[in-house]
Amino acid sequence: MKRSTRRRLTQGVLYAVFAAVVVFVLLAADWATIRAYFFDLDVALAVFPEIVTIAAKNTVVYTAIAFVGGLLLGLLLALMKLSPVLPYRWFATGYIELFRGLPALLVIFGFAYAIPIAFQWRAPGGNAGAGLIALIIVSSAYIAETIRAGIEAVPQGQVEAARSLGMNGPWTMLTVILPQAFRIITPPLTNELVILIKDTSLLFIAGMAIGDRELTTFSRDALTSQANATPLVVAALLYLVITLPLTQLVAKLERHNKRGR
Repeated sequence: MKRSTRRRLTQGVLYAVFAAVVVFVLLAADWATIRAYFFDLDVALAVFPEIVTIAAKNTVVYTAIAFVGGLLLGLLLALMKLSPVLPYRWFATGYIELFRGLPALLVIFGFAYAIPIAFQWRAPGGNAGAGLIALIIVSSAYIAETIRAGIEAVPQGQVEAARSLGMNGPWTMLTVILPQAFRIITPPLTNELVILIKDTSLLFIAGMAIGDRELTTFSRDALTSQANATPLVVAALLYLVITLPLTQLVAKLERHNKRGR
């Protein structure tokens, strides 16, 4: 049997298996119950407009704060890790490895509950503020490694050319290396932004006031009050409305960078 024939037969079997699984799921599902508990239009309408004006708005605001804070702190950590001063490198390396190794949920729990108990200190903004600080710290560890990789990807000849023009180290980093590094790392940074949007759902562990709730906390509370899972489906759709354009942007930026090489 020719290789092309075997390949077509294999593909045909895979298509048949996929179709069989889809048919089985469609026939086995209790669609009346699914519609009643997950797609109840009256329950969906009951969560509007608050799920947009409060929950979705808070999700976007929390994401923006965590990303900007993580970006600034991550830039500092990346520069410290590349510093010739050993204590700076040791601190940055330890920080990055620690917070990349810990689950974000555990870090949020620590800042919301453990640190206030241990140090008698409350974060600005209450539990929401504590959760945001935790997200900034965790995201900064990942962003720092992304920035470091971008800086190291800039050709050494760019540095040598800047030095030959009389630029000192800090000015070379600011005006020559960082602009090129950020152009290289724009796709992974955008991907980190998408991850942060979803990670704001972890803030529920901190306990949110009514006006501070993001999408997951809001829909969970609505599920409890309505005894129906439709609010979770609405929240999922709103997450997709926010994240899908960004994931498409990441793909577009990656294609643009490949063409530029």
